[in-house]
Amino acid sequence: MRYFITGATGFIGGAIARQLCQQGHHVAALVRSPSQATALQDLGVELHAGDITEKESMREAMRGSDGVFHVAGWYRIGSRDTGRAERINVEGTRNVLTLMWELGVPRGVYTSTLAVFSDTHGRVADESYYYGGRHISEYDRTKWHAHYNVALPLMRDGLPLVIVMPGLVYGPGDTSSVRETFRQYLRGKLPMTPRRTAFCWAHVEDVAHAHVLAMERGRVGESYIIAGEPRSFIEAFKIAEKITGIKAPRMHPGPITMKIMAAIMKVLGIVLPLPPSYRAESLRTVAGVTYLGSNAKARSELGYQPRSLEAGLRETLLADMRDLGMPAPEW
Repeated sequence: MRYFITGATGFIGGAIARQLCQQGHHVAALVRSPSQATALQDLGVELHAGDITEKESMREAMRGSDGVFHVAGWYRIGSRDTGRAERINVEGTRNVLTLMWELGVPRGVYTSTLAVFSDTHGRVADESYYYGGRHISEYDRTKWHAHYNVALPLMRDGLPLVIVMPGLVYGPGDTSSVRETFRQYLRGKLPMTPRRTAFCWAHVEDVAHAHVLAMERGRVGESYIIAGEPRSFIEAFKIAEKITGIKAPRMHPGPITMKIMAAIMKVLGIVLPLPPSYRAESLRTVAGVTYLGSNAKARSELGYQPRSLEAGLRETLLADMRDLGMPAPEW
């Protein structure tokens, strides 16, 4: 099969491209700079220069595809450049999906996110859940807009699309703030973990495999939560302590304290160049919030079987310890 993929130079997209190539599929990837995508080229991926914000730059590369994976997205929590979020997450998605329709591509998978549900307040939501209030971050807001105002209407009109919704994705090679948080922990420089904050943790290889399963088995017009098991931040770092022997943070500020800190940082951010993880938006996203969803539908219909958080963190943390030059425990 010939598959066209956006976001192949990213964390999830790269894993999808690797798995597709390993299965013997022909993969064509849209990249902004082919010279900086040598890892994909080494896999045998066909590279095409283009940008999802420029619809016509994708046309010839997508033409003749058996399926489209639209994975590319803007994810910069705490970033000052929020204008790109709208252009990439919303208009870019509109470009990819409408072009897929114009070219008659028979099947597509769109990577949404569990964050469109915002804070579920401890509830483990399923695909029928809907949130229509104010969002915590610009990422959440723009992905919600792309999901509900772009992808779903096109699906209702007949676009042969399947939506997948990952939660928190982790694993070796992660470039997000999640990896930096764990590396701070490994160095003994993580002062605290927030109380009540919880996510559904899924290893990147499992999330990538779920995308492939959605392409092969997903029902057109349906959405699938492909998140992992729900665990609080505190629980995740207790597991990390068990794996590494490095003590987890013992300070656990509550939601009110975190929101006060976010308000302070909002003021300081006006005059000081704060790192993204210390900016108000970043702090609000961990202020006792829960991004929780059930993967029961994906397990039942797709055969999705994510590994446990302990197994995934063991691989991830030991890899980071080796990368940092730290002695890693034997397992």
